[in-house]
Amino acid sequence: MRILKFFMNPALLAIMTVLASGCDFATAPKEEIHSDGKTMGTFYTITVVGDYPGGQKGLNRDAEEVLHRINKEISTFDKDSILSKFNNTSSTAPFRITQDMADVITTSIRVGAELNGAMDITVGPLVNLWGFGPKKDKNEENKIPTIDEIQKAKANIGLDKLHVEITKNAAYLRKDNPDIYVDLATVGEGYGADKLAELLDRKGVQNYMVAIAGAIRTKGVNNRGRDWVVAIEDPRNDQAVGQNMMVPVCTGGQAISTSGSYRNYLAKNDGKVYTHIIDPATGKPVNHRTVSVTVIGPTALWTDAMDTGLLVMGGEKALQFANERNIPIYVIMRNENNDGFEVHYSRAMQNYMQCE
Repeated sequence: MRILKFFMNPALLAIMTVLASGCDFATAPKEEIHSDGKTMGTFYTITVVGDYPGGQKGLNRDAEEVLHRINKEISTFDKDSILSKFNNTSSTAPFRITQDMADVITTSIRVGAELNGAMDITVGPLVNLWGFGPKKDKNEENKIPTIDEIQKAKANIGLDKLHVEITKNAAYLRKDNPDIYVDLATVGEGYGADKLAELLDRKGVQNYMVAIAGAIRTKGVNNRGRDWVVAIEDPRNDQAVGQNMMVPVCTGGQAISTSGSYRNYLAKNDGKVYTHIIDPATGKPVNHRTVSVTVIGPTALWTDAMDTGLLVMGGEKALQFANERNIPIYVIMRNENNDGFEVHYSRAMQNYMQCE
């Protein structure tokens, strides 16, 4: 799966660890267990305060098992995944999926509908057309799709063409159009972070931080007994990834995720640079001043779905949407002169920006 959120690397994670420690360096830190690696085309990291059954080896093993299962379910880059098999079939008959996949898709459809289609998991044909998906021709990567190609791809997208059917013993996915192509990369990191958090909860872990790219879950406190603090990254490109930070945010046990349009992009043969964030309404990459949206909410799956749609909508509409629904969001936009950035946040976000 491709990177769709802030690129999370050890440098940024180090920043997060320092922030999480607070300023009380006189307090002796408790023991921590760490696990990190690559998944979904990006990095993941887990920090456990205290013990974990089997220690670090047990944590590494269990985390890798969870992430492997997720990739076998929803990766579009693994031709043998359940989702790839669904995408590759021309049948419109119900296709059996896991209950977890049904939950992911149901949540994605619900959030997409709430956002009036700004987040659409059937946008895969457009993602591939613009050169960001698994089905792309390297020789065609720099070409700009024609209007006819865009319209043809748009004919094969739409949340109304996708249906989840759940029976007593099984879950199924059905498409009205044989060419429907579902892409769950917009919510994959959030889904993965939630599943890793569920793993830690089952194992009785009371204090942890889990991050997959820009999707983060926390519980309890850090190794100094303080609230976990997460850094929202500054999008300026004059510093290395993870070396710059906009603002510390205390999530209070909530999930947080960020969708950014400035890390994954392609230069086309017209000399312009195009982001991977596609607007389903236009069939084209977004082209507005908003470069990132951060959302706080109950699950990382929900925030991961919400942040993408709000980014597509653009900062002004996103803030109006969030304020009407009391959703905490933080928006970074290029200024009108395009020589710097400005930040805005919803009223509900203020409660999470007062870290002590």
